[in-house]
Amino acid sequence: MAPTIAPVETSTDFPASTTVVIIGGGIIGLTAALTLAERGIPVVVLEKGRLAGEQSSRNLGWVRKTNRHHEDVPLALASDRLWSTMAERTGHDVGYRQAGIMFLSRTADQLAVHEAWLKSVTDLSLDSKILSPREIDAQVPGGRGDWAGAIFTPSDGRAEPTLASSAIARAAIAHGAVIIEHCAVRNITRSGGRVSGVVTEQGEIRCDQVLLAGGMGSRRFLGNLGISLPTLPLVVSVFRTGAMEGPTDVAVGGPDFSFRKHKDGGFIVTQRGALDAPLTLDHLLVGSKYLNALRTQRGLLRVSLGKHFWRDLTQKRRWKNGQSPFERTCARTTDPAINQGLNDEAYRNLSAAWPVFSNMTVEESWAGMIDITPDSNPVIDAVPGVPGLTLATGFSGHGFGTSPAAGQLAADLVMDHEPIIDPRPYRFGRF
Repeated sequence: MAPTIAPVETSTDFPASTTVVIIGGGIIGLTAALTLAERGIPVVVLEKGRLAGEQSSRNLGWVRKTNRHHEDVPLALASDRLWSTMAERTGHDVGYRQAGIMFLSRTADQLAVHEAWLKSVTDLSLDSKILSPREIDAQVPGGRGDWAGAIFTPSDGRAEPTLASSAIARAAIAHGAVIIEHCAVRNITRSGGRVSGVVTEQGEIRCDQVLLAGGMGSRRFLGNLGISLPTLPLVVSVFRTGAMEGPTDVAVGGPDFSFRKHKDGGFIVTQRGALDAPLTLDHLLVGSKYLNALRTQRGLLRVSLGKHFWRDLTQKRRWKNGQSPFERTCARTTDPAINQGLNDEAYRNLSAAWPVFSNMTVEESWAGMIDITPDSNPVIDAVPGVPGLTLATGFSGHGFGTSPAAGQLAADLVMDHEPIIDPRPYRFGRF
């Protein structure tokens, strides 16, 4: 089960035309819609299931610059600025707190990786710093871990996934955006070689531009157009504790656990050292592009061949304007199974490092599916060969934290506006 998100009253009207159609009602599509609506541009968001029903509400809520690729840090910095004003911008609390994020190292080799990253971003003037074991204890008291050190960025923070997307959606609607749930897009239409509309399960909407922000569904949607987008799925299992006296407001990532304070006084916890990697047909089709990543991250992956493989295999990969695979009940909202074993590992590892967690209660658990690109950076770019179609997807688990700037960048590119940051690191053609 996914966490319960703040409800949003979406539209029951179906417009005949608009300027921009956004496919996908996750936080990227919603921030793009808010940006466009604030600029007075007519926009319709179409969501096959419910708003933020997938990874946008299931992520950990971290807002970080730490350990991002050098070329990806400007997007995170721009997002920091936008997160800081999001409550004022939307008129609702989104849970944003700039309380810092720390990544722990057990060994000198692990710490050396953080030191190398810090050296690589020296020109960006971040406030990141290496901490000694004594400094770790000062920031996160009560621990029993034998740490070699940590990297800490005080200006990193967190926001609440169950609040943020809903607040952004309500603000977009207040500025004139139309948001429709339970309406899958089947295809795009073209006139004179460029996008002229979308075909949905409720009918056709004419438009000038389409932004595809469909998360895990983006690869399949583009595949139907004869375009290959290399993304593969990973699944993270998470749990939330009951309210407790915790050690810190700092979000902490250990080698085999992570935790961060939740708005209700508990903590969001996961096994940071392991992710489920369910095999699919796409591993055969695009897996060779991931060989470099596999060499460095193989130890993190729990590879499996199971229900997800067979369910994925039964989904259509090509269709015309008839029923799309996104309209099947099981595809409306991707709801992967929780790996209770990984959650149990996180509990044991965290409790051993900070004994205060040994008495925690678990209020809820869930799992979320992440769309991973070969270099873990998203694609935010025009789609080659399809004028009028722009893509914002493949965020590789970083989408929530960078969503304010990523959505704005997508909106900038759609309407040929001066981009908020240099978009070249996110070009489609790099693959």
